[in-house]
Amino acid sequence: MIRKFVALACASALVSCAPVAKNAISAAAPQGQEADLASQGIATPANWPAYEYPVTTTSAREAQIASLVGRMTLEEKIGQIVQPDLCCVTPDDVREYNIGSVLNGGNSGPYGNDLALAPDWLRLADEFYAASVDTSDGGVGIPVLWGIDAVHGHSNIIGATIFPHNIGLGAMRDAELIERIGDVTAKEIRVTGQEWTFAPTVAVPQDFRWGRAYEGYSSDPALVSSYVGAMVRGLQGSPNSDNLLATDKVLASTKHFLADGGTENGVDQGDAKISEAELRDIHGAPYAEAIEGGVATVMVSFSSWNGKKMTANESLINGVLKERMDFGGFVVSDWNAHGQVKGCTNDACPQALLAGLDMYMAPDTWKPVYENLLSEARAGRIPMARLDDAVSRILRVKMRLGLFEAGKPSTRNLSGKYELLGAEEHRAVAREAVRKSLVLLKNNGVLPLKAGGNLLVAGDGADDVARQSGGWTLSWQGTGLNNSQFPGATSLYAGLNEAVTAAGGTATLSPDGSFTQRPDAAVVVFGETPYAEFQGDRATLQLDTALTAPYETMRKLKEQGIPVVAVMITGRPLYVNPALNLADAFVVTWLPGSEGGGLADVVIGDANGNARGDFTGQLPTAWPMTPMIEDGELFPFGFGMNYSSAASAWEPLTEVDVVSAGDSRVWFSAGAPASSWSLLVGDPGADHTRVTTVPAAALGGRATVTSDYFLVQEGARRFTVTGGPSAVALLTFEAIDISMETNADLMMLFTTKVWDNPVDGKLAVGCPDGACRAEFDVTLPVSADYVRYGVPLKCFARHGADMTSLETPFILSTDGKTDFAIGEVRLGTDADQILPCP
Repeated sequence: MIRKFVALACASALVSCAPVAKNAISAAAPQGQEADLASQGIATPANWPAYEYPVTTTSAREAQIASLVGRMTLEEKIGQIVQPDLCCVTPDDVREYNIGSVLNGGNSGPYGNDLALAPDWLRLADEFYAASVDTSDGGVGIPVLWGIDAVHGHSNIIGATIFPHNIGLGAMRDAELIERIGDVTAKEIRVTGQEWTFAPTVAVPQDFRWGRAYEGYSSDPALVSSYVGAMVRGLQGSPNSDNLLATDKVLASTKHFLADGGTENGVDQGDAKISEAELRDIHGAPYAEAIEGGVATVMVSFSSWNGKKMTANESLINGVLKERMDFGGFVVSDWNAHGQVKGCTNDACPQALLAGLDMYMAPDTWKPVYENLLSEARAGRIPMARLDDAVSRILRVKMRLGLFEAGKPSTRNLSGKYELLGAEEHRAVAREAVRKSLVLLKNNGVLPLKAGGNLLVAGDGADDVARQSGGWTLSWQGTGLNNSQFPGATSLYAGLNEAVTAAGGTATLSPDGSFTQRPDAAVVVFGETPYAEFQGDRATLQLDTALTAPYETMRKLKEQGIPVVAVMITGRPLYVNPALNLADAFVVTWLPGSEGGGLADVVIGDANGNARGDFTGQLPTAWPMTPMIEDGELFPFGFGMNYSSAASAWEPLTEVDVVSAGDSRVWFSAGAPASSWSLLVGDPGADHTRVTTVPAAALGGRATVTSDYFLVQEGARRFTVTGGPSAVALLTFEAIDISMETNADLMMLFTTKVWDNPVDGKLAVGCPDGACRAEFDVTLPVSADYVRYGVPLKCFARHGADMTSLETPFILSTDGKTDFAIGEVRLGTDADQILPCP
């Protein structure tokens, strides 16, 4: 039997309180010594619920595992526990190092193309497999396992079905549909030859400023827990399923263990400064259903608990997860997360293995990690029993999968059946999920809209499948994409157009809301643009000010007496009171994915205005009153109207003055540096002029600074230099640490336009007091329009910059006559052109 417990999960005013399980074990906070241990990030396993892992094994299988481990060389064992990324590994590497697993991160794909078509994924899977089972070197030939971030459908693959992100699924309250989503996802993964998805995310976000909040189903641990078992069944099959590759299933991985959704201020990869009771009762609750469901793998979190990194937290990995919870699969780390452990680097961290980690996700550092582990094991500092246990756990999962008998990926069930990617029946499941995830926050009687009328569809997100799909879609951030890369998908506009025209009406797409024929009603689509992980961290719960232009579109339409339906694309609840006040109806569509027609199924009625479908979605977390989390909720957890909701007069909401949402990775935009930063122009090594207004003069009259149009009026600063040495720099008075962004392969992006002569200069970053400086030559050609250049942050690190302490993170110096403008400087991945790193 699985022993569960009762706990009341109560947090801030934006989080519901709900019982998470039954059959009580004391949930009282530990006292004395246990409390002291918890303050140091050390758990007391006896205070946690005990489970029984349902996956059985046989004596014959255990004998086979023991025989393999006994025959493996030390090198082969180490190879099984490191996992490189496609960016940095070849089939020859897999053969030489006996690699046990590979992955593709969000920005990597077969043969260096993250937008590769499906057949290339299967072809590379065959190549990796063949290399792994090659025993010509005398090895045992363990088949390789390929892991992939199929987190809302097989979302790396062009043409696949893209489901709503988890926050939208949390609004559905439909576990049966969750299982069907898992089943479809598994089938589509099998088509391209992968065997393991890094899903489901079972985070319980407590602060929606967190950039990964949309990966969680809800802030309520009971709701999250109710979905976990269903998704694991959909992906893997029954709890004791075996020989998955003979069916249509894949391995699942619950993540991120533990409390990635509980960090202070919602900072990604941050520190959960909470009691052990909160850790257990809120963030540990979903693992009851994961363990009961026989989940094969668990991914440990980047984050910390009370200062101790999870990746090497022995009390939680060994004491709680493996021993107390009886987890019998294997534990994998996140992307180079071992490098954040105290005393470790990306190249070396035996501490994680000793703490219970079984597989290192070492995407671009796998070779030094491999060599370090080999050295440590040879020196006896890694006990052979611990290494053998890690290898045995990995082999046990591979045998449960059926990997040893399945043959090469292209010969397995469903492999190469590309017609299953985005199949009609799969898209129907996704469209159902979209319908059920929609949450109606306001309706003054304008919905449902009559089919057959004249509908205006406005907003820059209305006809953008990538935007409505969010991060982790074809690429890590989900940016730099267009509708042509989503064959078979339906944008929100396309779905509305289809429904309206089918009844004899017209739908006109006009992003700015202009029209020549007066519409009967307008749908204005607005909201967030795609992001993933820490790129989405925010300082407040407000929509970025750059994304609020549709408010004015709504205002103009309302002034003309046109009914307005606001449709919000978002990965989290945000302060949008101006839009709520302006619109006659307000629909939250979350991040619906590829099947935007689900919106029209509910908001477009018949020719008489009668509903064809109804709203059933409920908020998976509370909606904020203001941008400040401490100001409480506007709509509570579970709120959601439908067409039967009692009509009531709308009470105008208070609108507060807002400033930039505080994206710390945007350093210069809209003609100004980030808050507390300075824009400087000067002579390298001499005095600089701080530019606050334009026009401005610098360099003793040799330089003038004016404005230029970029995205908005005066959105860029233009630098005209008559001759001699000059430099444009961004200075922050508190040195910034961008080592995390460097590890994640982000780039410094600067958008510039060049007049008359090419810019031949140097790009640099600098540390406080000139303690370090990294620079290299760049050439920027004359351009008719603005170009976004990118330089990998790792390039500056390789040139000697201390990425943990940068005071001048952007310096562009020139010598001679030059004329150029800068429109934006930020971190990201969506460069128009990547500059070479010398």
